[in-house]
Amino acid sequence: MSQAEVYSAAGFGRAVPRGSRPAILVVDFSYGFTDTRYPTAATMAAQIAATRRLTDLARSKNFPVIYTTIAFHAGELGLLPWLKKAPGMAALVKGTRLVEIDRATGVQPVDAIIEKKGASAFHGTGLAALLAGAGVDTLIVTGATTSGCVRASVVDAVQSGFHVLVPRDCCADRAQAPHDANLYDIAQKYGDVTDADDVHDWLIGLPSPD
Repeated sequence: MSQAEVYSAAGFGRAVPRGSRPAILVVDFSYGFTDTRYPTAATMAAQIAATRRLTDLARSKNFPVIYTTIAFHAGELGLLPWLKKAPGMAALVKGTRLVEIDRATGVQPVDAIIEKKGASAFHGTGLAALLAGAGVDTLIVTGATTSGCVRASVVDAVQSGFHVLVPRDCCADRAQAPHDANLYDIAQKYGDVTDADDVHDWLIGLPSPD
């Protein structure tokens, strides 16, 4: 059997429902990931532009737009196991430019910004409560990196009770292979992998919340 047939026979890869109260989560499009003067970053301009098209539309329809950034306190740097595995991340210190959301994303003062210490936007944060309070039923996950913080956030979003859409052209990684592999796995197990045009058209057709 082909790979697709194996997954289908096992009951994976079904489409997820789309609700009527979406939010957009923009994961870690901070300068530490987007500005290539920093070794932790990669070129993400195209993905940022595709994401901004969606966030601008969502904001105009009063759907929540939420950004995340990894920001460590200097006193935490020697305590976190993640930074022993990935010491380059220790540069993402609170108060530095690296943890600021890239202005090219179009981030606005009305948008929530969540600081996190781990890969998932949900781990140790109030994101689930924030989304529940806004009545969100479907989460559109964008950002960086596909194989790291995007994937972790997608998994936790599903486990927190949200339907998930992932526009592939709104997600970025440092290499193509992990990007592709993780999108495939997300599509089989956690959410629908689509593109910005599809999400844009769906958002246009939704009524704004009361």
